[in-house]
Amino acid sequence: MTGVTEAQILEALRQVVDADHGRNVVDAGMVSGLVIKGGNVGFAIEVDPKQGAAKEPLRKACEEAVTRLPGVTSATVVLTAETQGKAAPPATDRGHAHAGRAAHPGARRGGDGPVGERPAIPGIKAIIAVASGKGGVGKSTTAVNLALALAQTGRRIGLLDADIYGPSLPRMMGITGKPHSPDGKRLHPLQGWGIPCMSMGFLVPEDTPMIWRGPMVMSALEQMLRDVNWGELDILVVDMPPGTGDAQLTMAQRVPLAGAVIVSTPQDIALLDARKGLNMFRRVDVPVLGIVENMSYFCCPNCGHRSEIFAHGGARKTAAELGCDFLGELPLNIAIRETSDGGTPIVASQPDSEEAKAYRAIAAKVAEKVDREAAANRGPKIVFQ
Repeated sequence: MTGVTEAQILEALRQVVDADHGRNVVDAGMVSGLVIKGGNVGFAIEVDPKQGAAKEPLRKACEEAVTRLPGVTSATVVLTAETQGKAAPPATDRGHAHAGRAAHPGARRGGDGPVGERPAIPGIKAIIAVASGKGGVGKSTTAVNLALALAQTGRRIGLLDADIYGPSLPRMMGITGKPHSPDGKRLHPLQGWGIPCMSMGFLVPEDTPMIWRGPMVMSALEQMLRDVNWGELDILVVDMPPGTGDAQLTMAQRVPLAGAVIVSTPQDIALLDARKGLNMFRRVDVPVLGIVENMSYFCCPNCGHRSEIFAHGGARKTAAELGCDFLGELPLNIAIRETSDGGTPIVASQPDSEEAKAYRAIAAKVAEKVDREAAANRGPKIVFQ
C-alpha cells in the first residue's frame, strides 16, 4: 500500500469549513507545518488567539478528516496562534513560543498574566518533573532510579519519558514492545520493574529520528499524559528533555506539577544551565523541590581513591544561593552506567549497594516534599461540634 500524500491530505481538509472565514481551512490559509512520516500525519491549524477554546471542534474535525484517509495510522493536529500586541514571555529556545497557546484556555502563563487552573489528570495524585539545563548530566538515569526508589516506599509510581527527540526509557528500563489500545482511543502503558511506563521510544524504532516542529512535540507530549491509562498513581515521574523548550513549557502550562527536581553535575558550565532550568520553573510558578548533584565524585574500585573529576559541591552551593534545597549527591560509578545501559537500574538490580541507598535517600526527601505540598493544598478541615 502506498503512503498518503500531501495532496490527499489537503484535499481532505478542503472538506472542513471554518464558519468564521466562510471557507475551508486550506483555502483560508489556516493549515501550517504539515509533516508526513509513514502513516503518521501532523500539522497545525492557525487561529485567532481569542478563539482558541471555541476552535476545538474545528481542530477535531480536521483530525477526523485526515484519520479517515487510507494509509493514515495517526493524525496529530494542534491549534496555534500568534499573540498580538503585547509580547508573550519567553518560552522556548527554538522559536516556537507561540505554539499551542490557544489550544487550552486553562493554560498557565508565567510572569506577566493571570494564572489559570491547570486541569489535573484523573487518577494521578502528583506529578514531578526531573529536569536539567543541559544534556549529558545523567538526568534520565536519575529519573529512572528515583522512580524505582519511590516505588520501593510502597507508593504507586508511573514513569513518563517526555524526551520526544531522544527517548531513553525503553533501554534503561529494559522494556521492548509497543503499547496497545483496546478502544482505539487510550493506550495501555508498558510495565517495567513493576512501574507503568510510556515513551515515544515504544512507538518508533530506536534509530528513527523525530523530525517534528514544536507544536507537534507539545501535542504528542500531552497525548502521552492524558491519553494513557495510567490507573491510580501516587506520583508520576516525568523525565524531561534537557533545556527550557517546548516540552518544559507544555508540562508547566498544561498539568499541575507538584514540583521539579533539577539534576546537574558539579562544574560551573553545567550549573549555569541548571540555573536556567530552575528559574524557568519558578517563572511559571512550579515549585522547585531541590537540586541533585550527579557525578559528584569518583571512587576507584581497585584502590578506593576518591577523585572529584567534575569538581565537587557546586550544586550544593548553587542551591544555597538560589534558596532551594540540596537533595543529595550521586557518584560517578561504572555500576550505575552498566545497569542503566543493560535495562537493570541499580536501585532495582542492586538494592543493597551504596549507590541505591543514595537514590533512596533522595527519593525520601522528594516524597516528603510532595506529601507536604499535597497536605498544604488540601487546606484545613472545619469540624462542627
